[in-house]
Amino acid sequence: MLNYTHEWVNLLIRWLHITSGIAWIGASFYFNWLENHLERGKTDRSGVGGTLWAIHGGGFYFLKKYEVAPPELPESLHWFKWEAYWTWISGFALLVVAYYLNARTMMIDPELAALSQTTAIVIAITSIFGAWFVYDGLARSSLERYPRILGLLLFVLFVLLSWGLSHCFNGRSAYIHVGAAIGTCMVGNVFRIIIPAQRALVDAMVQKKPRDAALGRKALMRSRHNNYMTLPLLFIMISNHFPHTYGHALNWLILAGISAVGIMVRYYFNIRHLQRSSVWLIALCSIIMIGIALMSAPARVESISDFSQAATSHKIPFHQVQGIILRRCAVCHAQIPTQAGFISPPLGVRLETEAHIRMHINDISRVAIQTRIMPPGNLTGMTEEERRMLTLWIEQQRGR
Repeated sequence: MLNYTHEWVNLLIRWLHITSGIAWIGASFYFNWLENHLERGKTDRSGVGGTLWAIHGGGFYFLKKYEVAPPELPESLHWFKWEAYWTWISGFALLVVAYYLNARTMMIDPELAALSQTTAIVIAITSIFGAWFVYDGLARSSLERYPRILGLLLFVLFVLLSWGLSHCFNGRSAYIHVGAAIGTCMVGNVFRIIIPAQRALVDAMVQKKPRDAALGRKALMRSRHNNYMTLPLLFIMISNHFPHTYGHALNWLILAGISAVGIMVRYYFNIRHLQRSSVWLIALCSIIMIGIALMSAPARVESISDFSQAATSHKIPFHQVQGIILRRCAVCHAQIPTQAGFISPPLGVRLETEAHIRMHINDISRVAIQTRIMPPGNLTGMTEEERRMLTLWIEQQRGR
Protein backbone atom coordinates (compact mmCIF):
# COMPACT_ATOMS: atom_id res chain seq x y z
CA MET A 1 0.00 0.00 0.00
CA LEU A 2 2.90 2.38 0.71
CA ASN A 3 4.32 1.86 -2.79
CA TYR A 4 0.85 2.30 -4.29
CA THR A 5 0.40 5.60 -2.45
CA HIS A 6 3.87 6.69 -3.58
CA GLU A 7 2.90 5.96 -7.20
CA TRP A 8 -0.21 8.13 -7.00
CA VAL A 9 1.61 10.98 -5.28
CA ASN A 10 4.23 10.80 -8.04
CA LEU A 11 1.52 10.93 -10.72
CA LEU A 12 -0.32 13.91 -9.20
CA ILE A 13 2.81 15.96 -8.58
CA ARG A 14 4.11 15.22 -12.10
CA TRP A 15 0.76 16.29 -13.55
CA LEU A 16 0.87 19.54 -11.59
CA HIS A 17 4.49 20.11 -12.63
CA ILE A 18 3.76 19.66 -16.34
CA THR A 19 0.63 21.82 -16.20
CA SER A 20 2.38 24.64 -14.34
CA GLY A 21 5.41 24.39 -16.65
CA ILE A 22 3.25 24.67 -19.75
CA ALA A 23 1.54 27.75 -18.31
CA TRP A 24 4.87 29.38 -17.37
CA ILE A 25 6.71 28.60 -20.59
CA GLY A 26 3.65 29.42 -22.67
CA ALA A 27 3.37 32.85 -21.08
CA SER A 28 7.11 33.42 -21.54
CA PHE A 29 6.99 32.46 -25.22
CA TYR A 30 3.91 34.59 -25.81
CA PHE A 31 5.30 37.75 -24.23
CA ASN A 32 8.61 37.36 -26.05
CA TRP A 33 6.72 36.92 -29.31
CA LEU A 34 4.59 39.96 -28.43
CA GLU A 35 7.66 42.08 -27.70
CA ASN A 36 9.23 41.13 -31.03
CA HIS A 37 6.10 41.87 -33.08
CA LEU A 38 4.95 45.19 -31.64
CA GLU A 39 4.46 47.92 -34.21
CA ARG A 40 6.50 50.75 -32.79
CA GLY A 41 6.26 54.43 -33.62
CA LYS A 42 2.83 54.12 -35.25
CA THR A 43 0.74 55.76 -32.54
CA ASP A 44 0.35 59.33 -31.38
CA ARG A 45 -0.77 58.36 -27.89
CA SER A 46 1.67 59.71 -25.31
CA GLY A 47 3.75 57.09 -23.58
CA VAL A 48 2.73 54.15 -25.79
CA GLY A 49 5.77 52.27 -27.04
CA GLY A 50 4.06 49.88 -29.43
CA THR A 51 0.78 48.26 -30.47
CA LEU A 52 -0.35 44.99 -31.98
CA TRP A 53 -3.51 43.62 -33.56
CA ALA A 54 -4.20 39.89 -33.29
CA ILE A 55 -7.01 37.45 -33.98
CA HIS A 56 -7.57 34.30 -31.95
CA GLY A 57 -10.48 32.09 -31.03
CA GLY A 58 -12.86 33.94 -33.32
CA GLY A 59 -12.18 37.42 -31.95
CA PHE A 60 -9.94 40.45 -32.52
CA TYR A 61 -7.53 41.73 -29.88
CA PHE A 62 -5.77 45.09 -29.69
CA LEU A 63 -2.75 45.29 -27.40
CA LYS A 64 -0.47 48.15 -26.55
CA LYS A 65 2.68 48.42 -24.49
CA TYR A 66 3.66 51.58 -22.62
CA GLU A 67 7.25 52.76 -22.71
CA VAL A 68 7.24 52.90 -18.90
CA ALA A 69 3.71 52.87 -17.46
CA PRO A 70 0.19 54.15 -18.19
CA PRO A 71 -0.90 57.52 -16.80
CA GLU A 72 -3.18 55.81 -14.27
CA LEU A 73 -2.92 52.42 -12.62
CA PRO A 74 -5.78 50.17 -13.80
CA GLU A 75 -8.15 48.65 -11.27
CA SER A 76 -7.38 45.10 -12.44
CA LEU A 77 -3.73 44.27 -13.14
CA HIS A 78 -2.79 40.68 -13.97
CA TRP A 79 0.54 39.31 -12.70
CA PHE A 80 2.40 36.33 -14.09
CA LYS A 81 4.29 34.67 -11.26
CA TRP A 82 2.44 31.70 -9.78
CA GLU A 83 3.00 29.68 -12.94
CA ALA A 84 6.73 29.93 -12.24
CA TYR A 85 6.42 29.35 -8.49
CA TRP A 86 4.24 26.27 -8.81
CA THR A 87 6.48 24.83 -11.52
CA TRP A 88 9.43 25.00 -9.13
CA ILE A 89 7.49 23.84 -6.05
CA SER A 90 6.05 20.83 -7.87
CA GLY A 91 9.41 20.12 -9.54
CA PHE A 92 11.26 19.99 -6.23
CA ALA A 93 8.51 17.83 -4.73
CA LEU A 94 8.89 15.51 -7.71
CA LEU A 95 12.64 15.28 -7.07
CA VAL A 96 11.91 14.19 -3.51
CA VAL A 97 9.29 11.62 -4.49
CA ALA A 98 10.93 10.20 -7.62
CA TYR A 99 14.63 10.47 -6.71
CA TYR A 100 15.45 11.23 -3.07
CA LEU A 101 13.10 8.64 -1.53
CA ASN A 102 14.73 6.00 -3.74
CA ALA A 103 18.21 7.46 -4.22
CA ARG A 104 19.95 4.07 -4.26
CA THR A 105 18.07 3.05 -7.39
CA MET A 106 17.44 6.39 -9.11
CA MET A 107 20.65 8.34 -8.44
CA ILE A 108 23.66 6.30 -7.39
CA ASP A 109 25.98 4.44 -9.75
CA PRO A 110 28.71 2.70 -7.70
CA GLU A 111 30.90 2.46 -10.81
CA LEU A 112 31.04 6.28 -10.89
CA ALA A 113 31.12 7.15 -7.19
CA ALA A 114 30.56 5.11 -4.04
CA LEU A 115 28.08 7.48 -2.42
CA SER A 116 25.69 6.89 0.42
CA GLN A 117 22.10 7.98 -0.15
CA THR A 118 22.52 10.88 2.26
CA THR A 119 25.69 12.11 0.54
CA ALA A 120 24.05 11.87 -2.87
CA ILE A 121 21.06 13.92 -1.74
CA VAL A 122 23.29 16.56 -0.10
CA ILE A 123 25.34 16.90 -3.31
CA ALA A 124 22.15 17.17 -5.34
CA ILE A 125 20.53 19.88 -3.22
CA THR A 126 23.80 21.80 -2.92
CA SER A 127 24.18 21.81 -6.70
CA ILE A 128 20.65 23.14 -7.19
CA PHE A 129 20.84 26.05 -4.77
CA GLY A 130 24.55 26.66 -5.26
CA ALA A 131 23.91 27.21 -8.97
CA TRP A 132 21.49 30.03 -8.15
CA PHE A 133 23.91 31.85 -5.84
CA VAL A 134 26.76 31.61 -8.36
CA TYR A 135 24.53 32.69 -11.23
CA ASP A 136 22.93 35.55 -9.30
CA GLY A 137 26.32 36.79 -8.08
CA LEU A 138 27.70 36.92 -11.61
CA ALA A 139 24.54 38.55 -12.98
CA ARG A 140 24.77 41.30 -10.33
CA SER A 141 28.47 41.90 -10.97
CA SER A 142 30.02 44.35 -13.40
CA LEU A 143 29.61 41.65 -16.06
CA GLU A 144 25.98 42.73 -16.47
CA ARG A 145 27.33 45.55 -18.65
CA TYR A 146 28.72 42.89 -21.03
CA PRO A 147 25.75 40.59 -21.65
CA ARG A 148 27.44 38.41 -24.28
CA ILE A 149 30.48 37.73 -22.11
CA LEU A 150 28.20 37.07 -19.15
CA GLY A 151 26.07 34.68 -21.20
CA LEU A 152 29.11 32.76 -22.45
CA LEU A 153 30.54 32.48 -18.93
CA LEU A 154 27.22 31.23 -17.56
CA PHE A 155 27.03 28.61 -20.29
CA VAL A 156 30.54 27.39 -19.48
CA LEU A 157 29.65 27.15 -15.79
CA PHE A 158 26.58 25.06 -16.52
CA VAL A 159 28.67 22.77 -18.73
CA LEU A 160 31.07 22.33 -15.81
CA LEU A 161 28.09 21.56 -13.56
CA SER A 162 26.94 18.94 -16.06
CA TRP A 163 30.40 17.41 -16.15
CA GLY A 164 30.64 17.32 -12.36
CA LEU A 165 27.21 15.79 -11.78
CA SER A 166 27.80 13.19 -14.50
CA HIS A 167 30.74 11.95 -12.41
CA CYS A 168 28.60 11.73 -9.26
CA PHE A 169 25.24 10.33 -10.40
CA ASN A 170 23.93 8.07 -13.11
CA GLY A 171 23.27 9.92 -16.36
CA ARG A 172 19.54 10.28 -15.95
CA SER A 173 19.85 11.78 -12.47
CA ALA A 174 22.72 14.04 -13.55
CA TYR A 175 20.60 15.48 -16.37
CA ILE A 176 17.59 16.00 -14.12
CA HIS A 177 19.66 17.86 -11.53
CA VAL A 178 21.22 20.12 -14.16
CA GLY A 179 17.65 20.87 -15.21
CA ALA A 180 16.68 21.51 -11.59
CA ALA A 181 19.59 23.95 -11.27
CA ILE A 182 18.52 25.78 -14.44
CA GLY A 183 14.90 25.87 -13.28
CA THR A 184 15.95 27.24 -9.91
CA CYS A 185 17.87 30.05 -11.59
CA MET A 186 14.85 30.82 -13.74
CA VAL A 187 12.38 30.93 -10.86
CA GLY A 188 14.93 32.83 -8.77
CA ASN A 189 14.96 35.48 -11.48
CA VAL A 190 11.18 35.75 -11.27
CA PHE A 191 11.02 35.77 -7.47
CA ARG A 192 14.08 37.90 -6.67
CA ILE A 193 14.40 40.27 -9.65
CA ILE A 194 11.48 40.43 -12.07
CA ILE A 195 8.50 40.56 -9.67
CA PRO A 196 10.23 42.99 -7.22
CA ALA A 197 10.99 45.30 -10.17
CA GLN A 198 7.35 45.18 -11.22
CA ARG A 199 6.20 45.83 -7.65
CA ALA A 200 8.52 48.83 -7.44
CA LEU A 201 7.05 50.17 -10.67
CA VAL A 202 3.48 49.78 -9.38
CA ASP A 203 4.39 51.30 -5.98
CA ALA A 204 5.98 54.28 -7.69
CA MET A 205 2.78 54.89 -9.63
CA VAL A 206 0.63 54.62 -6.50
CA GLN A 207 2.90 56.97 -4.55
CA LYS A 208 3.35 59.35 -7.52
CA LYS A 209 7.12 58.91 -7.39
CA PRO A 210 9.62 58.73 -10.30
CA ARG A 211 10.07 55.28 -11.78
CA ASP A 212 13.47 53.63 -11.44
CA ALA A 213 14.35 52.63 -15.00
CA ALA A 214 17.38 50.64 -13.77
CA LEU A 215 15.10 48.09 -12.10
CA GLY A 216 13.29 47.57 -15.37
CA ARG A 217 16.57 47.01 -17.23
CA LYS A 218 17.70 44.41 -14.69
CA ALA A 219 14.36 42.62 -14.89
CA LEU A 220 14.53 42.64 -18.69
CA MET A 221 18.02 41.11 -18.62
CA ARG A 222 16.91 38.30 -16.30
CA SER A 223 13.81 37.73 -18.43
CA ARG A 224 16.06 37.29 -21.46
CA HIS A 225 18.20 34.82 -19.54
CA ASN A 226 15.06 32.82 -18.73
CA ASN A 227 14.07 32.95 -22.38
CA TYR A 228 17.36 31.37 -23.47
CA MET A 229 17.35 28.75 -20.72
CA THR A 230 13.90 27.46 -21.67
CA LEU A 231 14.74 25.10 -24.56
CA PRO A 232 17.70 23.41 -22.80
CA LEU A 233 15.41 22.85 -19.81
CA LEU A 234 12.65 21.41 -22.00
CA PHE A 235 15.12 18.96 -23.53
CA ILE A 236 16.22 17.81 -20.08
CA MET A 237 12.58 17.27 -19.10
CA ILE A 238 12.11 14.78 -21.97
CA SER A 239 15.63 13.33 -21.99
CA ASN A 240 14.76 10.38 -19.74
CA HIS A 241 13.01 8.85 -22.77
CA PHE A 242 16.28 8.86 -24.75
CA PRO A 243 18.99 6.79 -23.03
CA HIS A 244 21.39 7.25 -25.95
CA THR A 245 21.88 10.81 -24.62
CA TYR A 246 22.18 10.51 -20.84
CA GLY A 247 23.51 6.93 -21.05
CA HIS A 248 26.48 7.86 -23.22
CA ALA A 249 29.99 8.02 -21.72
CA LEU A 250 30.15 11.68 -22.80
CA ASN A 251 26.61 12.50 -21.68
CA TRP A 252 27.66 15.90 -20.32
CA LEU A 253 29.07 16.88 -23.73
CA ILE A 254 25.90 15.76 -25.47
CA LEU A 255 23.87 17.88 -23.04
CA ALA A 256 26.14 20.87 -23.69
CA GLY A 257 25.78 20.49 -27.46
CA ILE A 258 22.00 20.11 -27.43
CA SER A 259 21.69 23.03 -24.98
CA ALA A 260 23.79 25.20 -27.30
CA VAL A 261 21.45 24.28 -30.15
CA GLY A 262 18.43 25.17 -28.00
CA ILE A 263 19.93 28.57 -27.16
CA MET A 264 20.69 29.30 -30.83
CA VAL A 265 17.20 28.26 -31.93
CA ARG A 266 15.70 30.58 -29.33
CA TYR A 267 18.00 33.38 -30.52
CA TYR A 268 16.86 32.78 -34.10
CA PHE A 269 13.20 33.18 -33.12
CA ASN A 270 14.06 36.30 -31.12
CA ILE A 271 15.76 38.07 -34.04
CA ARG A 272 14.12 36.68 -37.18
CA HIS A 273 11.78 39.70 -37.37
CA LEU A 274 14.76 42.03 -37.74
CA GLN A 275 16.03 43.19 -41.10
CA ARG A 276 18.97 40.81 -41.33
CA SER A 277 19.40 37.23 -42.38
CA SER A 278 19.63 34.67 -39.60
CA VAL A 279 18.78 31.47 -41.47
CA TRP A 280 22.41 30.39 -41.15
CA LEU A 281 21.70 29.72 -37.46
CA ILE A 282 19.26 26.94 -38.36
CA ALA A 283 21.84 25.43 -40.72
CA LEU A 284 24.47 25.53 -37.98
CA CYS A 285 22.08 23.94 -35.49
CA SER A 286 21.34 21.16 -37.98
CA ILE A 287 25.04 20.45 -38.45
CA ILE A 288 25.63 20.33 -34.68
CA MET A 289 22.68 17.96 -34.14
CA ILE A 290 23.93 15.65 -36.89
CA GLY A 291 27.37 15.68 -35.27
CA ILE A 292 25.86 14.83 -31.87
CA ALA A 293 23.82 12.01 -33.40
CA LEU A 294 26.92 10.54 -35.04
CA MET A 295 28.99 10.90 -31.88
CA SER A 296 26.37 9.24 -29.69
CA ALA A 297 25.71 6.34 -32.06
CA PRO A 298 26.26 3.06 -30.20
CA ALA A 299 29.20 0.91 -31.14
CA ARG A 300 27.75 -2.00 -33.07
CA VAL A 301 28.99 -5.51 -32.69
CA GLU A 302 29.98 -6.30 -36.27
CA SER A 303 29.63 -10.04 -35.94
CA ILE A 304 29.66 -12.78 -33.36
CA SER A 305 33.16 -13.62 -34.54
CA ASP A 306 34.33 -10.64 -32.51
CA PHE A 307 34.12 -12.94 -29.48
CA SER A 308 36.52 -15.69 -28.67
CA GLN A 309 36.15 -19.07 -30.36
CA ALA A 310 35.24 -20.60 -27.05
CA ALA A 311 32.35 -18.20 -26.62
CA THR A 312 30.97 -18.64 -30.14
CA SER A 313 31.44 -22.33 -30.74
CA HIS A 314 27.86 -23.09 -29.74
CA LYS A 315 24.52 -21.37 -29.63
CA ILE A 316 23.60 -19.70 -26.35
CA PRO A 317 20.57 -21.60 -25.03
CA PHE A 318 17.57 -19.44 -24.19
CA HIS A 319 17.27 -20.77 -20.64
CA GLN A 320 20.67 -19.20 -19.79
CA VAL A 321 19.55 -15.82 -21.14
CA GLN A 322 16.23 -16.09 -19.34
CA GLY A 323 18.03 -16.87 -16.09
CA ILE A 324 20.12 -13.69 -16.42
CA ILE A 325 17.08 -11.55 -17.17
CA LEU A 326 15.01 -13.02 -14.36
CA ARG A 327 17.82 -12.39 -11.86
CA ARG A 328 18.93 -8.97 -13.07
CA CYS A 329 15.94 -7.37 -14.80
CA ALA A 330 12.64 -9.00 -13.87
CA VAL A 331 12.83 -7.88 -10.24
CA CYS A 332 11.46 -4.60 -11.61
CA HIS A 333 10.11 -5.65 -15.01
CA ALA A 334 7.45 -8.03 -13.76
CA GLN A 335 3.70 -7.87 -13.38
CA ILE A 336 4.30 -7.62 -9.64
CA PRO A 337 7.86 -6.26 -9.10
CA THR A 338 9.81 -7.52 -6.09
CA GLN A 339 12.20 -4.56 -6.09
CA ALA A 340 11.35 -2.00 -3.40
CA GLY A 341 9.87 1.23 -4.73
CA PHE A 342 8.00 -0.31 -7.69
CA ILE A 343 4.39 -1.44 -7.85
CA SER A 344 4.30 -1.90 -11.64
CA PRO A 345 6.90 -2.61 -14.32
CA PRO A 346 8.68 0.58 -15.51
CA LEU A 347 7.23 1.80 -18.82
CA GLY A 348 4.98 -1.26 -18.77
CA VAL A 349 7.86 -3.49 -19.94
CA ARG A 350 7.61 -7.05 -18.59
CA LEU A 351 10.44 -9.58 -19.01
CA GLU A 352 9.08 -12.67 -17.29
CA THR A 353 8.41 -14.94 -20.24
CA GLU A 354 10.14 -15.90 -23.48
CA ALA A 355 7.52 -13.99 -25.47
CA HIS A 356 8.11 -10.82 -23.41
CA ILE A 357 11.88 -11.11 -23.73
CA ARG A 358 11.82 -11.62 -27.50
CA MET A 359 9.33 -8.74 -27.87
CA HIS A 360 11.78 -6.37 -26.16
CA ILE A 361 15.05 -7.70 -27.57
CA ASN A 362 15.99 -4.32 -29.07
CA ASP A 363 15.18 -2.51 -25.82
CA ILE A 364 17.35 -4.95 -23.88
CA SER A 365 20.21 -4.37 -26.30
CA ARG A 366 19.88 -0.58 -26.05
CA VAL A 367 19.69 -0.21 -22.27
CA ALA A 368 21.70 -3.18 -20.97
CA ILE A 369 24.43 -3.40 -23.61
CA GLN A 370 24.78 -0.25 -25.70
CA THR A 371 24.16 2.41 -23.04
CA ARG A 372 24.45 0.16 -19.95
CA ILE A 373 21.97 2.28 -18.02
CA MET A 374 20.17 -0.83 -16.83
CA PRO A 375 19.98 -2.19 -14.25
CA PRO A 376 20.03 1.33 -12.70
CA GLY A 377 23.30 1.77 -10.84
CA ASN A 378 23.76 -1.96 -11.58
CA LEU A 379 21.50 -2.50 -8.57
CA THR A 380 21.14 -6.23 -9.20
CA GLY A 381 24.82 -6.80 -9.97
CA MET A 382 24.79 -7.80 -13.63
CA THR A 383 28.30 -9.03 -14.49
CA GLU A 384 30.36 -8.31 -17.58
CA GLU A 385 30.13 -11.99 -18.55
CA GLU A 386 26.35 -11.80 -18.38
CA ARG A 387 26.30 -8.72 -20.59
CA ARG A 388 28.57 -10.50 -23.06
CA MET A 389 26.27 -13.50 -23.08
CA LEU A 390 23.25 -11.27 -23.72
CA THR A 391 25.14 -9.53 -26.51
CA LEU A 392 26.07 -12.82 -28.15
CA TRP A 393 22.53 -14.23 -27.86
CA ILE A 394 20.98 -11.07 -29.34
CA GLU A 395 23.45 -11.12 -32.23
CA GLN A 396 22.63 -14.77 -32.83
CA GLN A 397 18.91 -13.98 -32.90
CA ARG A 398 19.41 -11.15 -35.35
CA GLY A 399 21.64 -13.26 -37.58
CA ARG A 400 19.52 -16.37 -37.76
